[in-house]
Amino acid sequence: MKPHLPLLILLGAAGCGTEVDDVDFTSQESALSQKWELCGKEAVRLADIYPGPVGSNPADLIHGDRVLFFTADDGVHGRELWRSSGTEGSGTSLVKDIYPGLAGAEISNLTRVGNRVFFAADDGVHGYELWVTDGTSAGTYLVKDIYPGPEDGILRPDPFHWINDPMLVEFGGVLYFGANDGVHGYELWRSDGTDAGTYLVEDIEPGPASSFPRRIVRVGNEAFYFVASKRSPWSDETHLWRSTGVPGAIPVLSLVGDNVIFDLLAVKSRLYFLVDNDEGEASLWKTDGAASNTQQLRYFYGEYPHDLVALGSRVVFSAGAGEPEGEELWSSNGSTSSTKLVKDIWPGPMSSSPSSLAVLKSRVFFAANDGSGEGRELWVSNGTGSGTRLFKDLAPGGGSSDPEALASIEGTLFFSASDGVHGHEPWVSDGTRSGTKALRGLAHGSASSSPRDFVRSGWDVFFSADDGKTGRELWALPFRPKGECKQHRAY
Repeated sequence: MKPHLPLLILLGAAGCGTEVDDVDFTSQESALSQKWELCGKEAVRLADIYPGPVGSNPADLIHGDRVLFFTADDGVHGRELWRSSGTEGSGTSLVKDIYPGLAGAEISNLTRVGNRVFFAADDGVHGYELWVTDGTSAGTYLVKDIYPGPEDGILRPDPFHWINDPMLVEFGGVLYFGANDGVHGYELWRSDGTDAGTYLVEDIEPGPASSFPRRIVRVGNEAFYFVASKRSPWSDETHLWRSTGVPGAIPVLSLVGDNVIFDLLAVKSRLYFLVDNDEGEASLWKTDGAASNTQQLRYFYGEYPHDLVALGSRVVFSAGAGEPEGEELWSSNGSTSSTKLVKDIWPGPMSSSPSSLAVLKSRVFFAANDGSGEGRELWVSNGTGSGTRLFKDLAPGGGSSDPEALASIEGTLFFSASDGVHGHEPWVSDGTRSGTKALRGLAHGSASSSPRDFVRSGWDVFFSADDGKTGRELWALPFRPKGECKQHRAY
């Protein structure tokens, strides 16, 4: 087996603020797409982890050091940590039964730092604490019992909470996270994977009270941001903090009352985020790292903006359910004047409802319905109104292909869609219409295998799917740099 290659950084074909015609997009993107290629058109089920039709439901897929890590339930050990080398190597196996028995270790927040992956888990003895793995059973261990005894040192994820709460982040080769040692409350900690190198960084709410650091997002190599609370004599306040990893985090935004800060997104050196002012609606904000450069860009009526993605130096997202044009595609360059509707895809008050946004080669692909009778199909935008159009009708004849789970990987778009005859199955696109094709279906006939969670690790793209026989399990598509498909013929 040849060694796994490092990640190739593919440059965009055109500037996101430049208008170019479809011929330019096609020729330039075809050249770029040849840097990585799909080896064949059929996915391989790697293992029937939970034998029979139940399915192990793989989740939390993350690219480790030449191996994929994920969680799964084999029906014997509960939901635990697994690894897979994909279509080559040692195969797919349980890393360690952290919580012996059927209960499962409640693993969450898998975060890669160098050649190891950190995560939170409960072994049934020490409570919910910080763990690390190098992919071996012996190299998977409790880093530190932060809150000694059976109490939790790390907050457990709330399965009923509507906000994605990333609790761990890599910054400067070190892990930062929120934890409680029983003395200082839940505050900001760091870890290098050793007991001695795991300690409190910032006690925002002094004493046993907690600031509850959460939604931790790195912005470049300069800093990371997190949301934390701080009490005053008059009220509770929610703050957005900026940290360089040493004591002295700076609040860049302070909000009083039941405001919620969520959906943090790094776009180059800038951070975009949403604020719900307890009205069930949200505003788009941005910060450059200083309180004076932190501002609200626009308030959106109706449902929250969602699917925020970085397109060059701007953020593109779906929003406006309560606006006159309905829910459509929006973008912002970080100023109030640049925060505007990209295009009213379904003209008038009806919503095209863009969703599952993914950026591929300086364009954003997404699912939308323009109301013309073609249904919900695959659309593309370069961030301008004239550059926003139906990309391809994948289910001709008025039906909806309903693209889902879009993921941009090494110059190729992987997603789930239906052609109107078969159910939701794997598709790929190199960014051209002719290069957008369905792969061989995994489920029989019109049934859907519903692939999702596409992630590249090594020379495979992994995902989970249900073929109707073995339940939802782990699958892979051989995907390698050009010329490395060996006996396989590139599709």
